[in-house]
Amino acid sequence: MRLVWIALMGLWPALAAAETVVWMPLTGDEVQQALTDRKLQYDSAWQEFRASGRTLYNAGADSWGYWRVQGDQYCSQWPPSDLWACYGMARSGDRVRFIGAGGDITDATYAD
Repeated sequence: MRLVWIALMGLWPALAAAETVVWMPLTGDEVQQALTDRKLQYDSAWQEFRASGRTLYNAGADSWGYWRVQGDQYCSQWPPSDLWACYGMARSGDRVRFIGAGGDITDATYAD
């Protein structure tokens, strides 16, 4: 038992320094407010969300699409497809999270 205690005490500094991230789900109004006229930075891309409903995504080249809020979800459409894909959203400080129907997660931070 003493060895377990000593081992745990050795981990204490790392545990104490660990950041606790709390993701708060967003309502439709909060999604609208979180994205309108904002720019997000992903790992290797960025995206702007215009109040007009246009969105610009760049991962080395510009790609224009459309975005809207439907219920409590962010939805996007990327021509030439006419299909809309929708995602739940959550926020933690200056970070936002997109949650797909299959549970896939994409995180971003505000770049503006």
